[in-house]
Amino acid sequence: MIIRQFFIPGIAHSSYLLGGVSSCMIIDPARDPDIYIHAAEEEGFTITGILKTHLHADFISGHLDLHERTGAPIYAPKSAACEFLHQPVSDGSRFTLDDCKISVIETPGHTPEHVSYIVTHLSSGNEPVALFSGDTLFVGDVGRPDLFPGRARELAGALYDSLHEKIMKLPDHCEVYPAHGAGTFCGRSLSAKRTTTIGYERRFNPALQIRDKMAFIHELTSNMPPSPDHFSRCSDINRRGPALLSSLPPVTGIRPRTVKDLLAKGAYEILDTRRYDAFGSVHIPKSWNISNESNFPTFAGWVIPPDRDILLVVHSPEEISKIVSTLRKVGLERISGYVEKGATGWALAGNVVDHVHTISVHELDRMLHAGEELMVLDVRTAGEYAGYHIPGSVNIHWPDLRTRCVELPADRQIAVICGTGSRASIACSILKRNGYSYISIVTGGYTGWIAGGLHQV
Repeated sequence: MIIRQFFIPGIAHSSYLLGGVSSCMIIDPARDPDIYIHAAEEEGFTITGILKTHLHADFISGHLDLHERTGAPIYAPKSAACEFLHQPVSDGSRFTLDDCKISVIETPGHTPEHVSYIVTHLSSGNEPVALFSGDTLFVGDVGRPDLFPGRARELAGALYDSLHEKIMKLPDHCEVYPAHGAGTFCGRSLSAKRTTTIGYERRFNPALQIRDKMAFIHELTSNMPPSPDHFSRCSDINRRGPALLSSLPPVTGIRPRTVKDLLAKGAYEILDTRRYDAFGSVHIPKSWNISNESNFPTFAGWVIPPDRDILLVVHSPEEISKIVSTLRKVGLERISGYVEKGATGWALAGNVVDHVHTISVHELDRMLHAGEELMVLDVRTAGEYAGYHIPGSVNIHWPDLRTRCVELPADRQIAVICGTGSRASIACSILKRNGYSYISIVTGGYTGWIAGGLHQV
């Protein structure tokens, strides 16, 4: 038996190849079939099954793309009522992969239809050796149960039962392969460690130390992090069946003059994927700025309207393929093209440009001590703000500025700060789109502020 993990930064998603003797199955595939096909070829396996633990909320799954390429059947939870051709599984379902037995247990809680897959390697014995737990059990955490409006307490109770009555009945040596790691919004405080064992989690997972069910429900439904917008739509897309990647049009360059004409129609969004310093220097007016780094897919899925056509501004055309693939992972498929020569090409064509002023942490500190009329807008989460912040600053989480920007003065200088500068730049692009002009990005954010030894509470 062989298990290979595939981890995608940004959405912190883990998928797996489970191999037997000559065949393998892919668990919770991402929307990139090539990586699994190549891995199977390297191992000398034929892909004979595609297993889904649940309808993922944070990304578009690659089950249909992989099925199209390999013909392998898709196994999905019966209660998910998937609309694509699949083999439904539920409690007690069993099938084999060469010398491996795969048993299904229903583990609702993170989502109502969730299942987990238990693997027994028959050549080695009759005890379970691996669990593909999806988003029920993570390393150091458990799946959040609050993604379905009005059902958080019900699902938290179901999650408690799934964990204590089913998963924790497995032997301590059983290895656990979750669908996410640190950085996902599907849990609250996942470990950076990407695999674990039942015994390790039994001893060290904070959520599993809460033995009282009502206390568990309270803990899992209180002070949860905000959930991005695309979480409310990806599950249903995965249930219906995503569009095949082969059916989506190629993304090509568009001349600035044509881009100007398209923008004049009012039906397009400009997404500038450069770093905040480049965006601040020059950009196309009313652009969104989400840097093609770290949490790019999650942040893009959070705020970019999926029902509008998207024009990209990139640092280099060589980045286009990766950026487009990343956006499609969170359901942003209406990508019409990218601006040839980017913001520079736009400016060279004689078009109007915009910018966002950038200040250092020391400039901000000097301005505050000088008593200048300045508002410090902290766009981190409420939890981050509670940990430390600049005295007198105002906290509005950056995605909420889409509706809460009206609370800010339009005629007062606003210095926008986050952890490093990237989220502040997204916030500034939102404010710019809503007519705010007197804004600055604090470069380096709180990382620079703390390193500079400046005051905070």
